[in-house]
Parts: sequence; C-alpha cells; structure tokens
Amino acid sequence: MTALLSAGILFTFAAIALILYKWGNIRCIGVTPVRTFTFIAILFTSGLDVGLIMFPLTEFAGYADLTASPEYGFANPLAIEFGFWGFLIWGFYFVTCFYFCVIEPRVGFFELPLVKLINNVVIIGTCAFTAFLLLSNLPWYVPGLGDGETIVAGFYLVVLLVIAASVYSSTSLRYVKILSLGTSWLFIGLIALMWVGAFAGNGGIGEFAATFALVGDYFGNIHRFVLPLNDYHEFYLFWWFSWSIMIGQFTARFVGGLRTWQLLAAMLAFPSMAIATWFSVLYYFHDHGLTTTGFYNWAMVAVGITMVINSLDSLIRLYTDNLNLTVARLGKARYFLGNLLALCGLTLLFQLDFLQIQWVGALVIGLFFACGGYILVNKRDTVLAIASSPKANRIDYSKIELAN
Repeated sequence: MTALLSAGILFTFAAIALILYKWGNIRCIGVTPVRTFTFIAILFTSGLDVGLIMFPLTEFAGYADLTASPEYGFANPLAIEFGFWGFLIWGFYFVTCFYFCVIEPRVGFFELPLVKLINNVVIIGTCAFTAFLLLSNLPWYVPGLGDGETIVAGFYLVVLLVIAASVYSSTSLRYVKILSLGTSWLFIGLIALMWVGAFAGNGGIGEFAATFALVGDYFGNIHRFVLPLNDYHEFYLFWWFSWSIMIGQFTARFVGGLRTWQLLAAMLAFPSMAIATWFSVLYYFHDHGLTTTGFYNWAMVAVGITMVINSLDSLIRLYTDNLNLTVARLGKARYFLGNLLALCGLTLLFQLDFLQIQWVGALVIGLFFACGGYILVNKRDTVLAIASSPKANRIDYSKIELAN
C-alpha cells in the first residue's frame, strides 16, 4: 500500500508540472461559474470536514512525543499538523479540478460504465467516512454524549440528524452554495472568537505572530511531507486521495475564469492561510494549557457539524447526479429516505471497522493511473490539442454573478 501511495503522489505532482507547462495560462471556466470568493468558499467547506475542527487538539501532544515518534523531530507540532492538512496536498484537488473543468469534457473517461460505478462507490464511501469521523470524535469535545464505542442514544441521534440535514440540503444546489458561504463565515467567526480567548491579554498580535511563525518549519522542510513519514501520515494521504476526485469533480463546475496558474495559487494559498491561522490559535491553547472546556468546545462542535453537513451535501449531490438518482426522478421523499438509509448503514460499517478509508484512497489512486493510461492510449492527440475550456463554458464568463 505504501508503494502504491508513493507512486500516486509522484504521479500527481508530475501532473501538476505538466498542467502548468502545457495549459498554465488558459482560463478555466466551469459549467456553473461563480465569483472567486464563492468558489474558494465552496472549495474550502466542501473539501474539508469535521477533522479540521476536531483533530488538532487531540494530535499536538502525539507530534511532540519524540520518544514514541522520533520521525517528527525535524519540526514543531504546529508545523507537522499544518503539513498534514495544508498547502502541498491541496495540489491533489487542483489536479482533479482542472481535469474535470478542462480535460474530462473532451475525454469522457469518467463516463465509462465501470469507471462511473467505481467513482460513485468512492463518493458514497467517503460520505459515510465523514459521518463516521463525527461519530468518533464528538466524545472528545462533548464527553456527555458517549465514548464513540458504546451505544448512546443522544450521541447517535446527533449523527443521524447531521446526515438527514445533509441529504435535505443536497436537494437544491442553491442550499449547497448558501451553506458553503455561511459555513465559511462561521469558521471565520470561530477563529476570531478563539483568537480573542487565546491572545487578548496574553501578548495580542505579537504573541500570535510568534506562534504563527512556527508554521514556517513546514516550508523549510516541505520536501519531507511529499512521501509518507509514517503510518499515520500515510492514513492522512490516503484520506486526501479519497476526497480528491469527487471534490475536483464538484468544484470544477464553479470555476469562474481564473487562469490555470491562478487556480493553482488560489487552491494552495487561500485554504492554507485559513488552516494555518486556525491551527496557530489551537496550538496556543494547547501549548499554554488553556482549556476549551465549555463554551469553546460547544462552538467548535457547532462549526464542525455545519462543516460536516456542508461536505456531505456536496458529495450527496454529486453521486446522485452521477447516478441519476435525483429529486426530479425519485421525488423528494424517496430521495431523502434512500440516501439517509444508505449513509447511516455505511457509517455503521466504518464504526465496525468493516471499511477503511485507506481502501477508498487506493481505489482513487488506481483511477488516477487508469485515467492517465486511457488518455495515452485513446485520447492523447485530443488532449494535446486542448487550448481552452470547453466552448459551452466560455460564454459570458465576465457576467458571472455572485451565487446567493
């Protein structure tokens, strides 16, 4: 599995280099283009899940324990955490976003029946894993709901309601866009709230700047994050791969005229800036022994749940569109009940360790290589001749309106 993962990573970065060399200055325009801020909001809130909110405080201590994990000794825990979530790995999303925006319409690889089946299995499985993460991590922040292993009615009810809200939100693309923008502002508000709690009266801007500067260890050792450091980093990388095709497929429709190099810069920089700021605030809480018990924990849980709903509704919308299991075809009641039962069942399979996200990530890497091979054998000349976004997407991109 490690060899497959490493090959997939190297293939992805080689694809980034090729894209920039061949199509670096063309305008990328999706089928439903939106303004750049809306696109970034959709990318950020669809491309991340509850782990961004709930993982760091549980992980900093492990990265600092060099006796148990000496491989982390080259950087501080904040830089390690950022390396698992930020910058380079957003390149995975760039490759798939560009591919689905510019190349796939000419190639049609993901319209092949077997490929479509595997792709939708990946999407549905990752939806369930997202709900499982909420199931597993809520107890750390709200111990009263249970321990994540024993059955506690209130605990499982929260997850059920989150899945139900996500399915309902997916019934309209309008809800998806509104929730993306709303979640972004909630996350910004959470950062501001906890920033005040951490730094007001404790050095303010200067103390924050000193903490934020610790992220620089990542950029000084960025090469170390390309291939897996250990099994836990490998888990993260498989997790990112498992998301990459479906997030690229979903976000590609919203690209609003950015040139390819600008799209890459935006996808690497904007989410990473927010992540670095958030992690810096959390690390200050951890490093200085400040408690998040009570109001802060509840605020984090609320934003985390909103982020889960935002991620799930995007993915549900994607696989139901792909499989033609739409509201228009099934009716809202059958659509809602069918998706709710499927996702609840699969979430429980992850809870029982019957499914692993690494398997999903491995499937995605297989699709990456299969797509590359298909293009070389069948569509090489077609792809090399590409000089712009598809004609159908190039009408009046300058008139793009803010989604609302």
